[in-house]
Amino acid sequence: MNLADLLGSVAGVLTTVAFAPQVWTVWKTRSTRDISLGMYLVFTTGVGFWLAYGLVLGAWPIIVANTVTLMLTGTVLALKLRHG
Repeated sequence: MNLADLLGSVAGVLTTVAFAPQVWTVWKTRSTRDISLGMYLVFTTGVGFWLAYGLVLGAWPIIVANTVTLMLTGTVLALKLRHG
């Protein structure tokens, strides 16, 4: 693994793990009242584009991190749409 992949992997793990507490809280409480729908729509879309960018480049740190982040933010977004 080269330095660029190492840096990308560490950044990907940290930014992805940052969403875990939010997902856990929303999943457990089913409360999304204090979460901005607009922010999650824009952010989840952006993560989807980062994933596409990683796929085009064949950059595994970007692909893996954004696949997991997309699942986490998509979960919160789905729960926000479902529970308001």
